[in-house]
Formats: sequence, structure tokens, C-alpha cells
Amino acid sequence: MASDTTTIMGEELILHPLRAIYWPKKRILFLADLHLGKATHFRKAGIAVPAAVEDNNLDKLTALLVDFKPSRVLFLGDLFHSDYNLNWEQFGLFLKEFSGVSFELVPGNHDIMEHSEYEKFSIKIHPETLTIPPFYLTHEPLDEVPANLYALVGHIHPGVRMRGPSKQSLRLPCFFFGKDQGILPAFGTFTGLANLRPKKSDKVFVIVNDQVMAVGN
Repeated sequence: MASDTTTIMGEELILHPLRAIYWPKKRILFLADLHLGKATHFRKAGIAVPAAVEDNNLDKLTALLVDFKPSRVLFLGDLFHSDYNLNWEQFGLFLKEFSGVSFELVPGNHDIMEHSEYEKFSIKIHPETLTIPPFYLTHEPLDEVPANLYALVGHIHPGVRMRGPSKQSLRLPCFFFGKDQGILPAFGTFTGLANLRPKKSDKVFVIVNDQVMAVGN
């Protein structure tokens, strides 16, 4: 797999094709919008979604933990898709295999379970915002970012449309960095994309198969 890097406010960030950001200086792995358990919720509603979707999410997370060996994993919202189902227990067993890592949640709009469910697996719950200078961490994009900080957010499931010759086009997930905030791609396999229209000053990195690539606007 081919990662890329970007520098935000003097801090180097590694952009991984498995849709995560790693901050080497602090050994922190950032993820957003895992939506674990979503496939099960859809199956309960009578919509046929393969169970392997959940296994794929945990396989990707395992690969990142093994590769980077972070001291902290910060989920920027929508860790679990909705209310409790048995996928939560499966996730709890998974976390026990990495007991040396601090797993922490900045809650999003889908994180509706009782705090006791997170606490039983030693997941630390933060308020809706968390500051680790120079980064301001929250789930939803902000209208205004606090002075001298740069926001890292999720929620949008960002994507851009790439156009080729003969009117060909392809939508791709991306890392999207604006003037004062960056949007992480949705980590979860069973998630959609929202088309963004970058400005010339924005930095965009698309994910193509196993590679992160910077693109011009």
C-alpha cells in the first residue's frame, strides 16, 4: 500500500489508503465514521447485506494497528451505527487483543448507546470536542474553527469526482484539507460518498485502490 503525507501547522500527518490518518509525533491514529454494526442493522430490516462487511472493517483496523503501533486511537464520531447489536460484543473482543492501546471516542450523531457500553470495553468517551494542539477534533465540520487551531472532522464521507477523456468520470473517496479544517474519509466499508467541490486553495488526496494520491484542482 502507498501512503502519502501532508503537513498541517507544522505537523506531519500520514494519510493511509485504509482511510486513516496517523500523527507520528504523538503516535495517534485518527479514524472517522466506522459505522460498525450497520450491516447487521440493515439485515434486521430485511435488506440483504453480507456479514463479511463487518469482518472487513476489523481486518482494516488490525492492519493499521499492526503497521503503525499507535499509543492512542481516536475515533472522530460514528463508531457504531446505531443502538446495540451483537457486533458490539465482537468489537469488544477485538479491542482486548490490543490492550496496550488507548481507544477513545469523540462522539458523533450515531453514537447513541449508553456510556456504560463503551466503558465496559475501556473506550474513553470525550466531550463532543477535543483539543490536542494544534488540532481541534470533533465529528461534524465547523462554521468557525477556534483561533490558532486546525480542525480534523468526519461526518461528510468526502469524495470527489475525477473526470477523464470521452466524458468518463469516477467518484473516489478522499482526504480533504481546507484552510482551517480537514475532513477524513469514512473508514467503514458500508458507507456512501458525498461529492465535494474543492477550491484552488484546498488540498485533496484521493484513494485509488491501495494508494493515496494528491490531485490538483
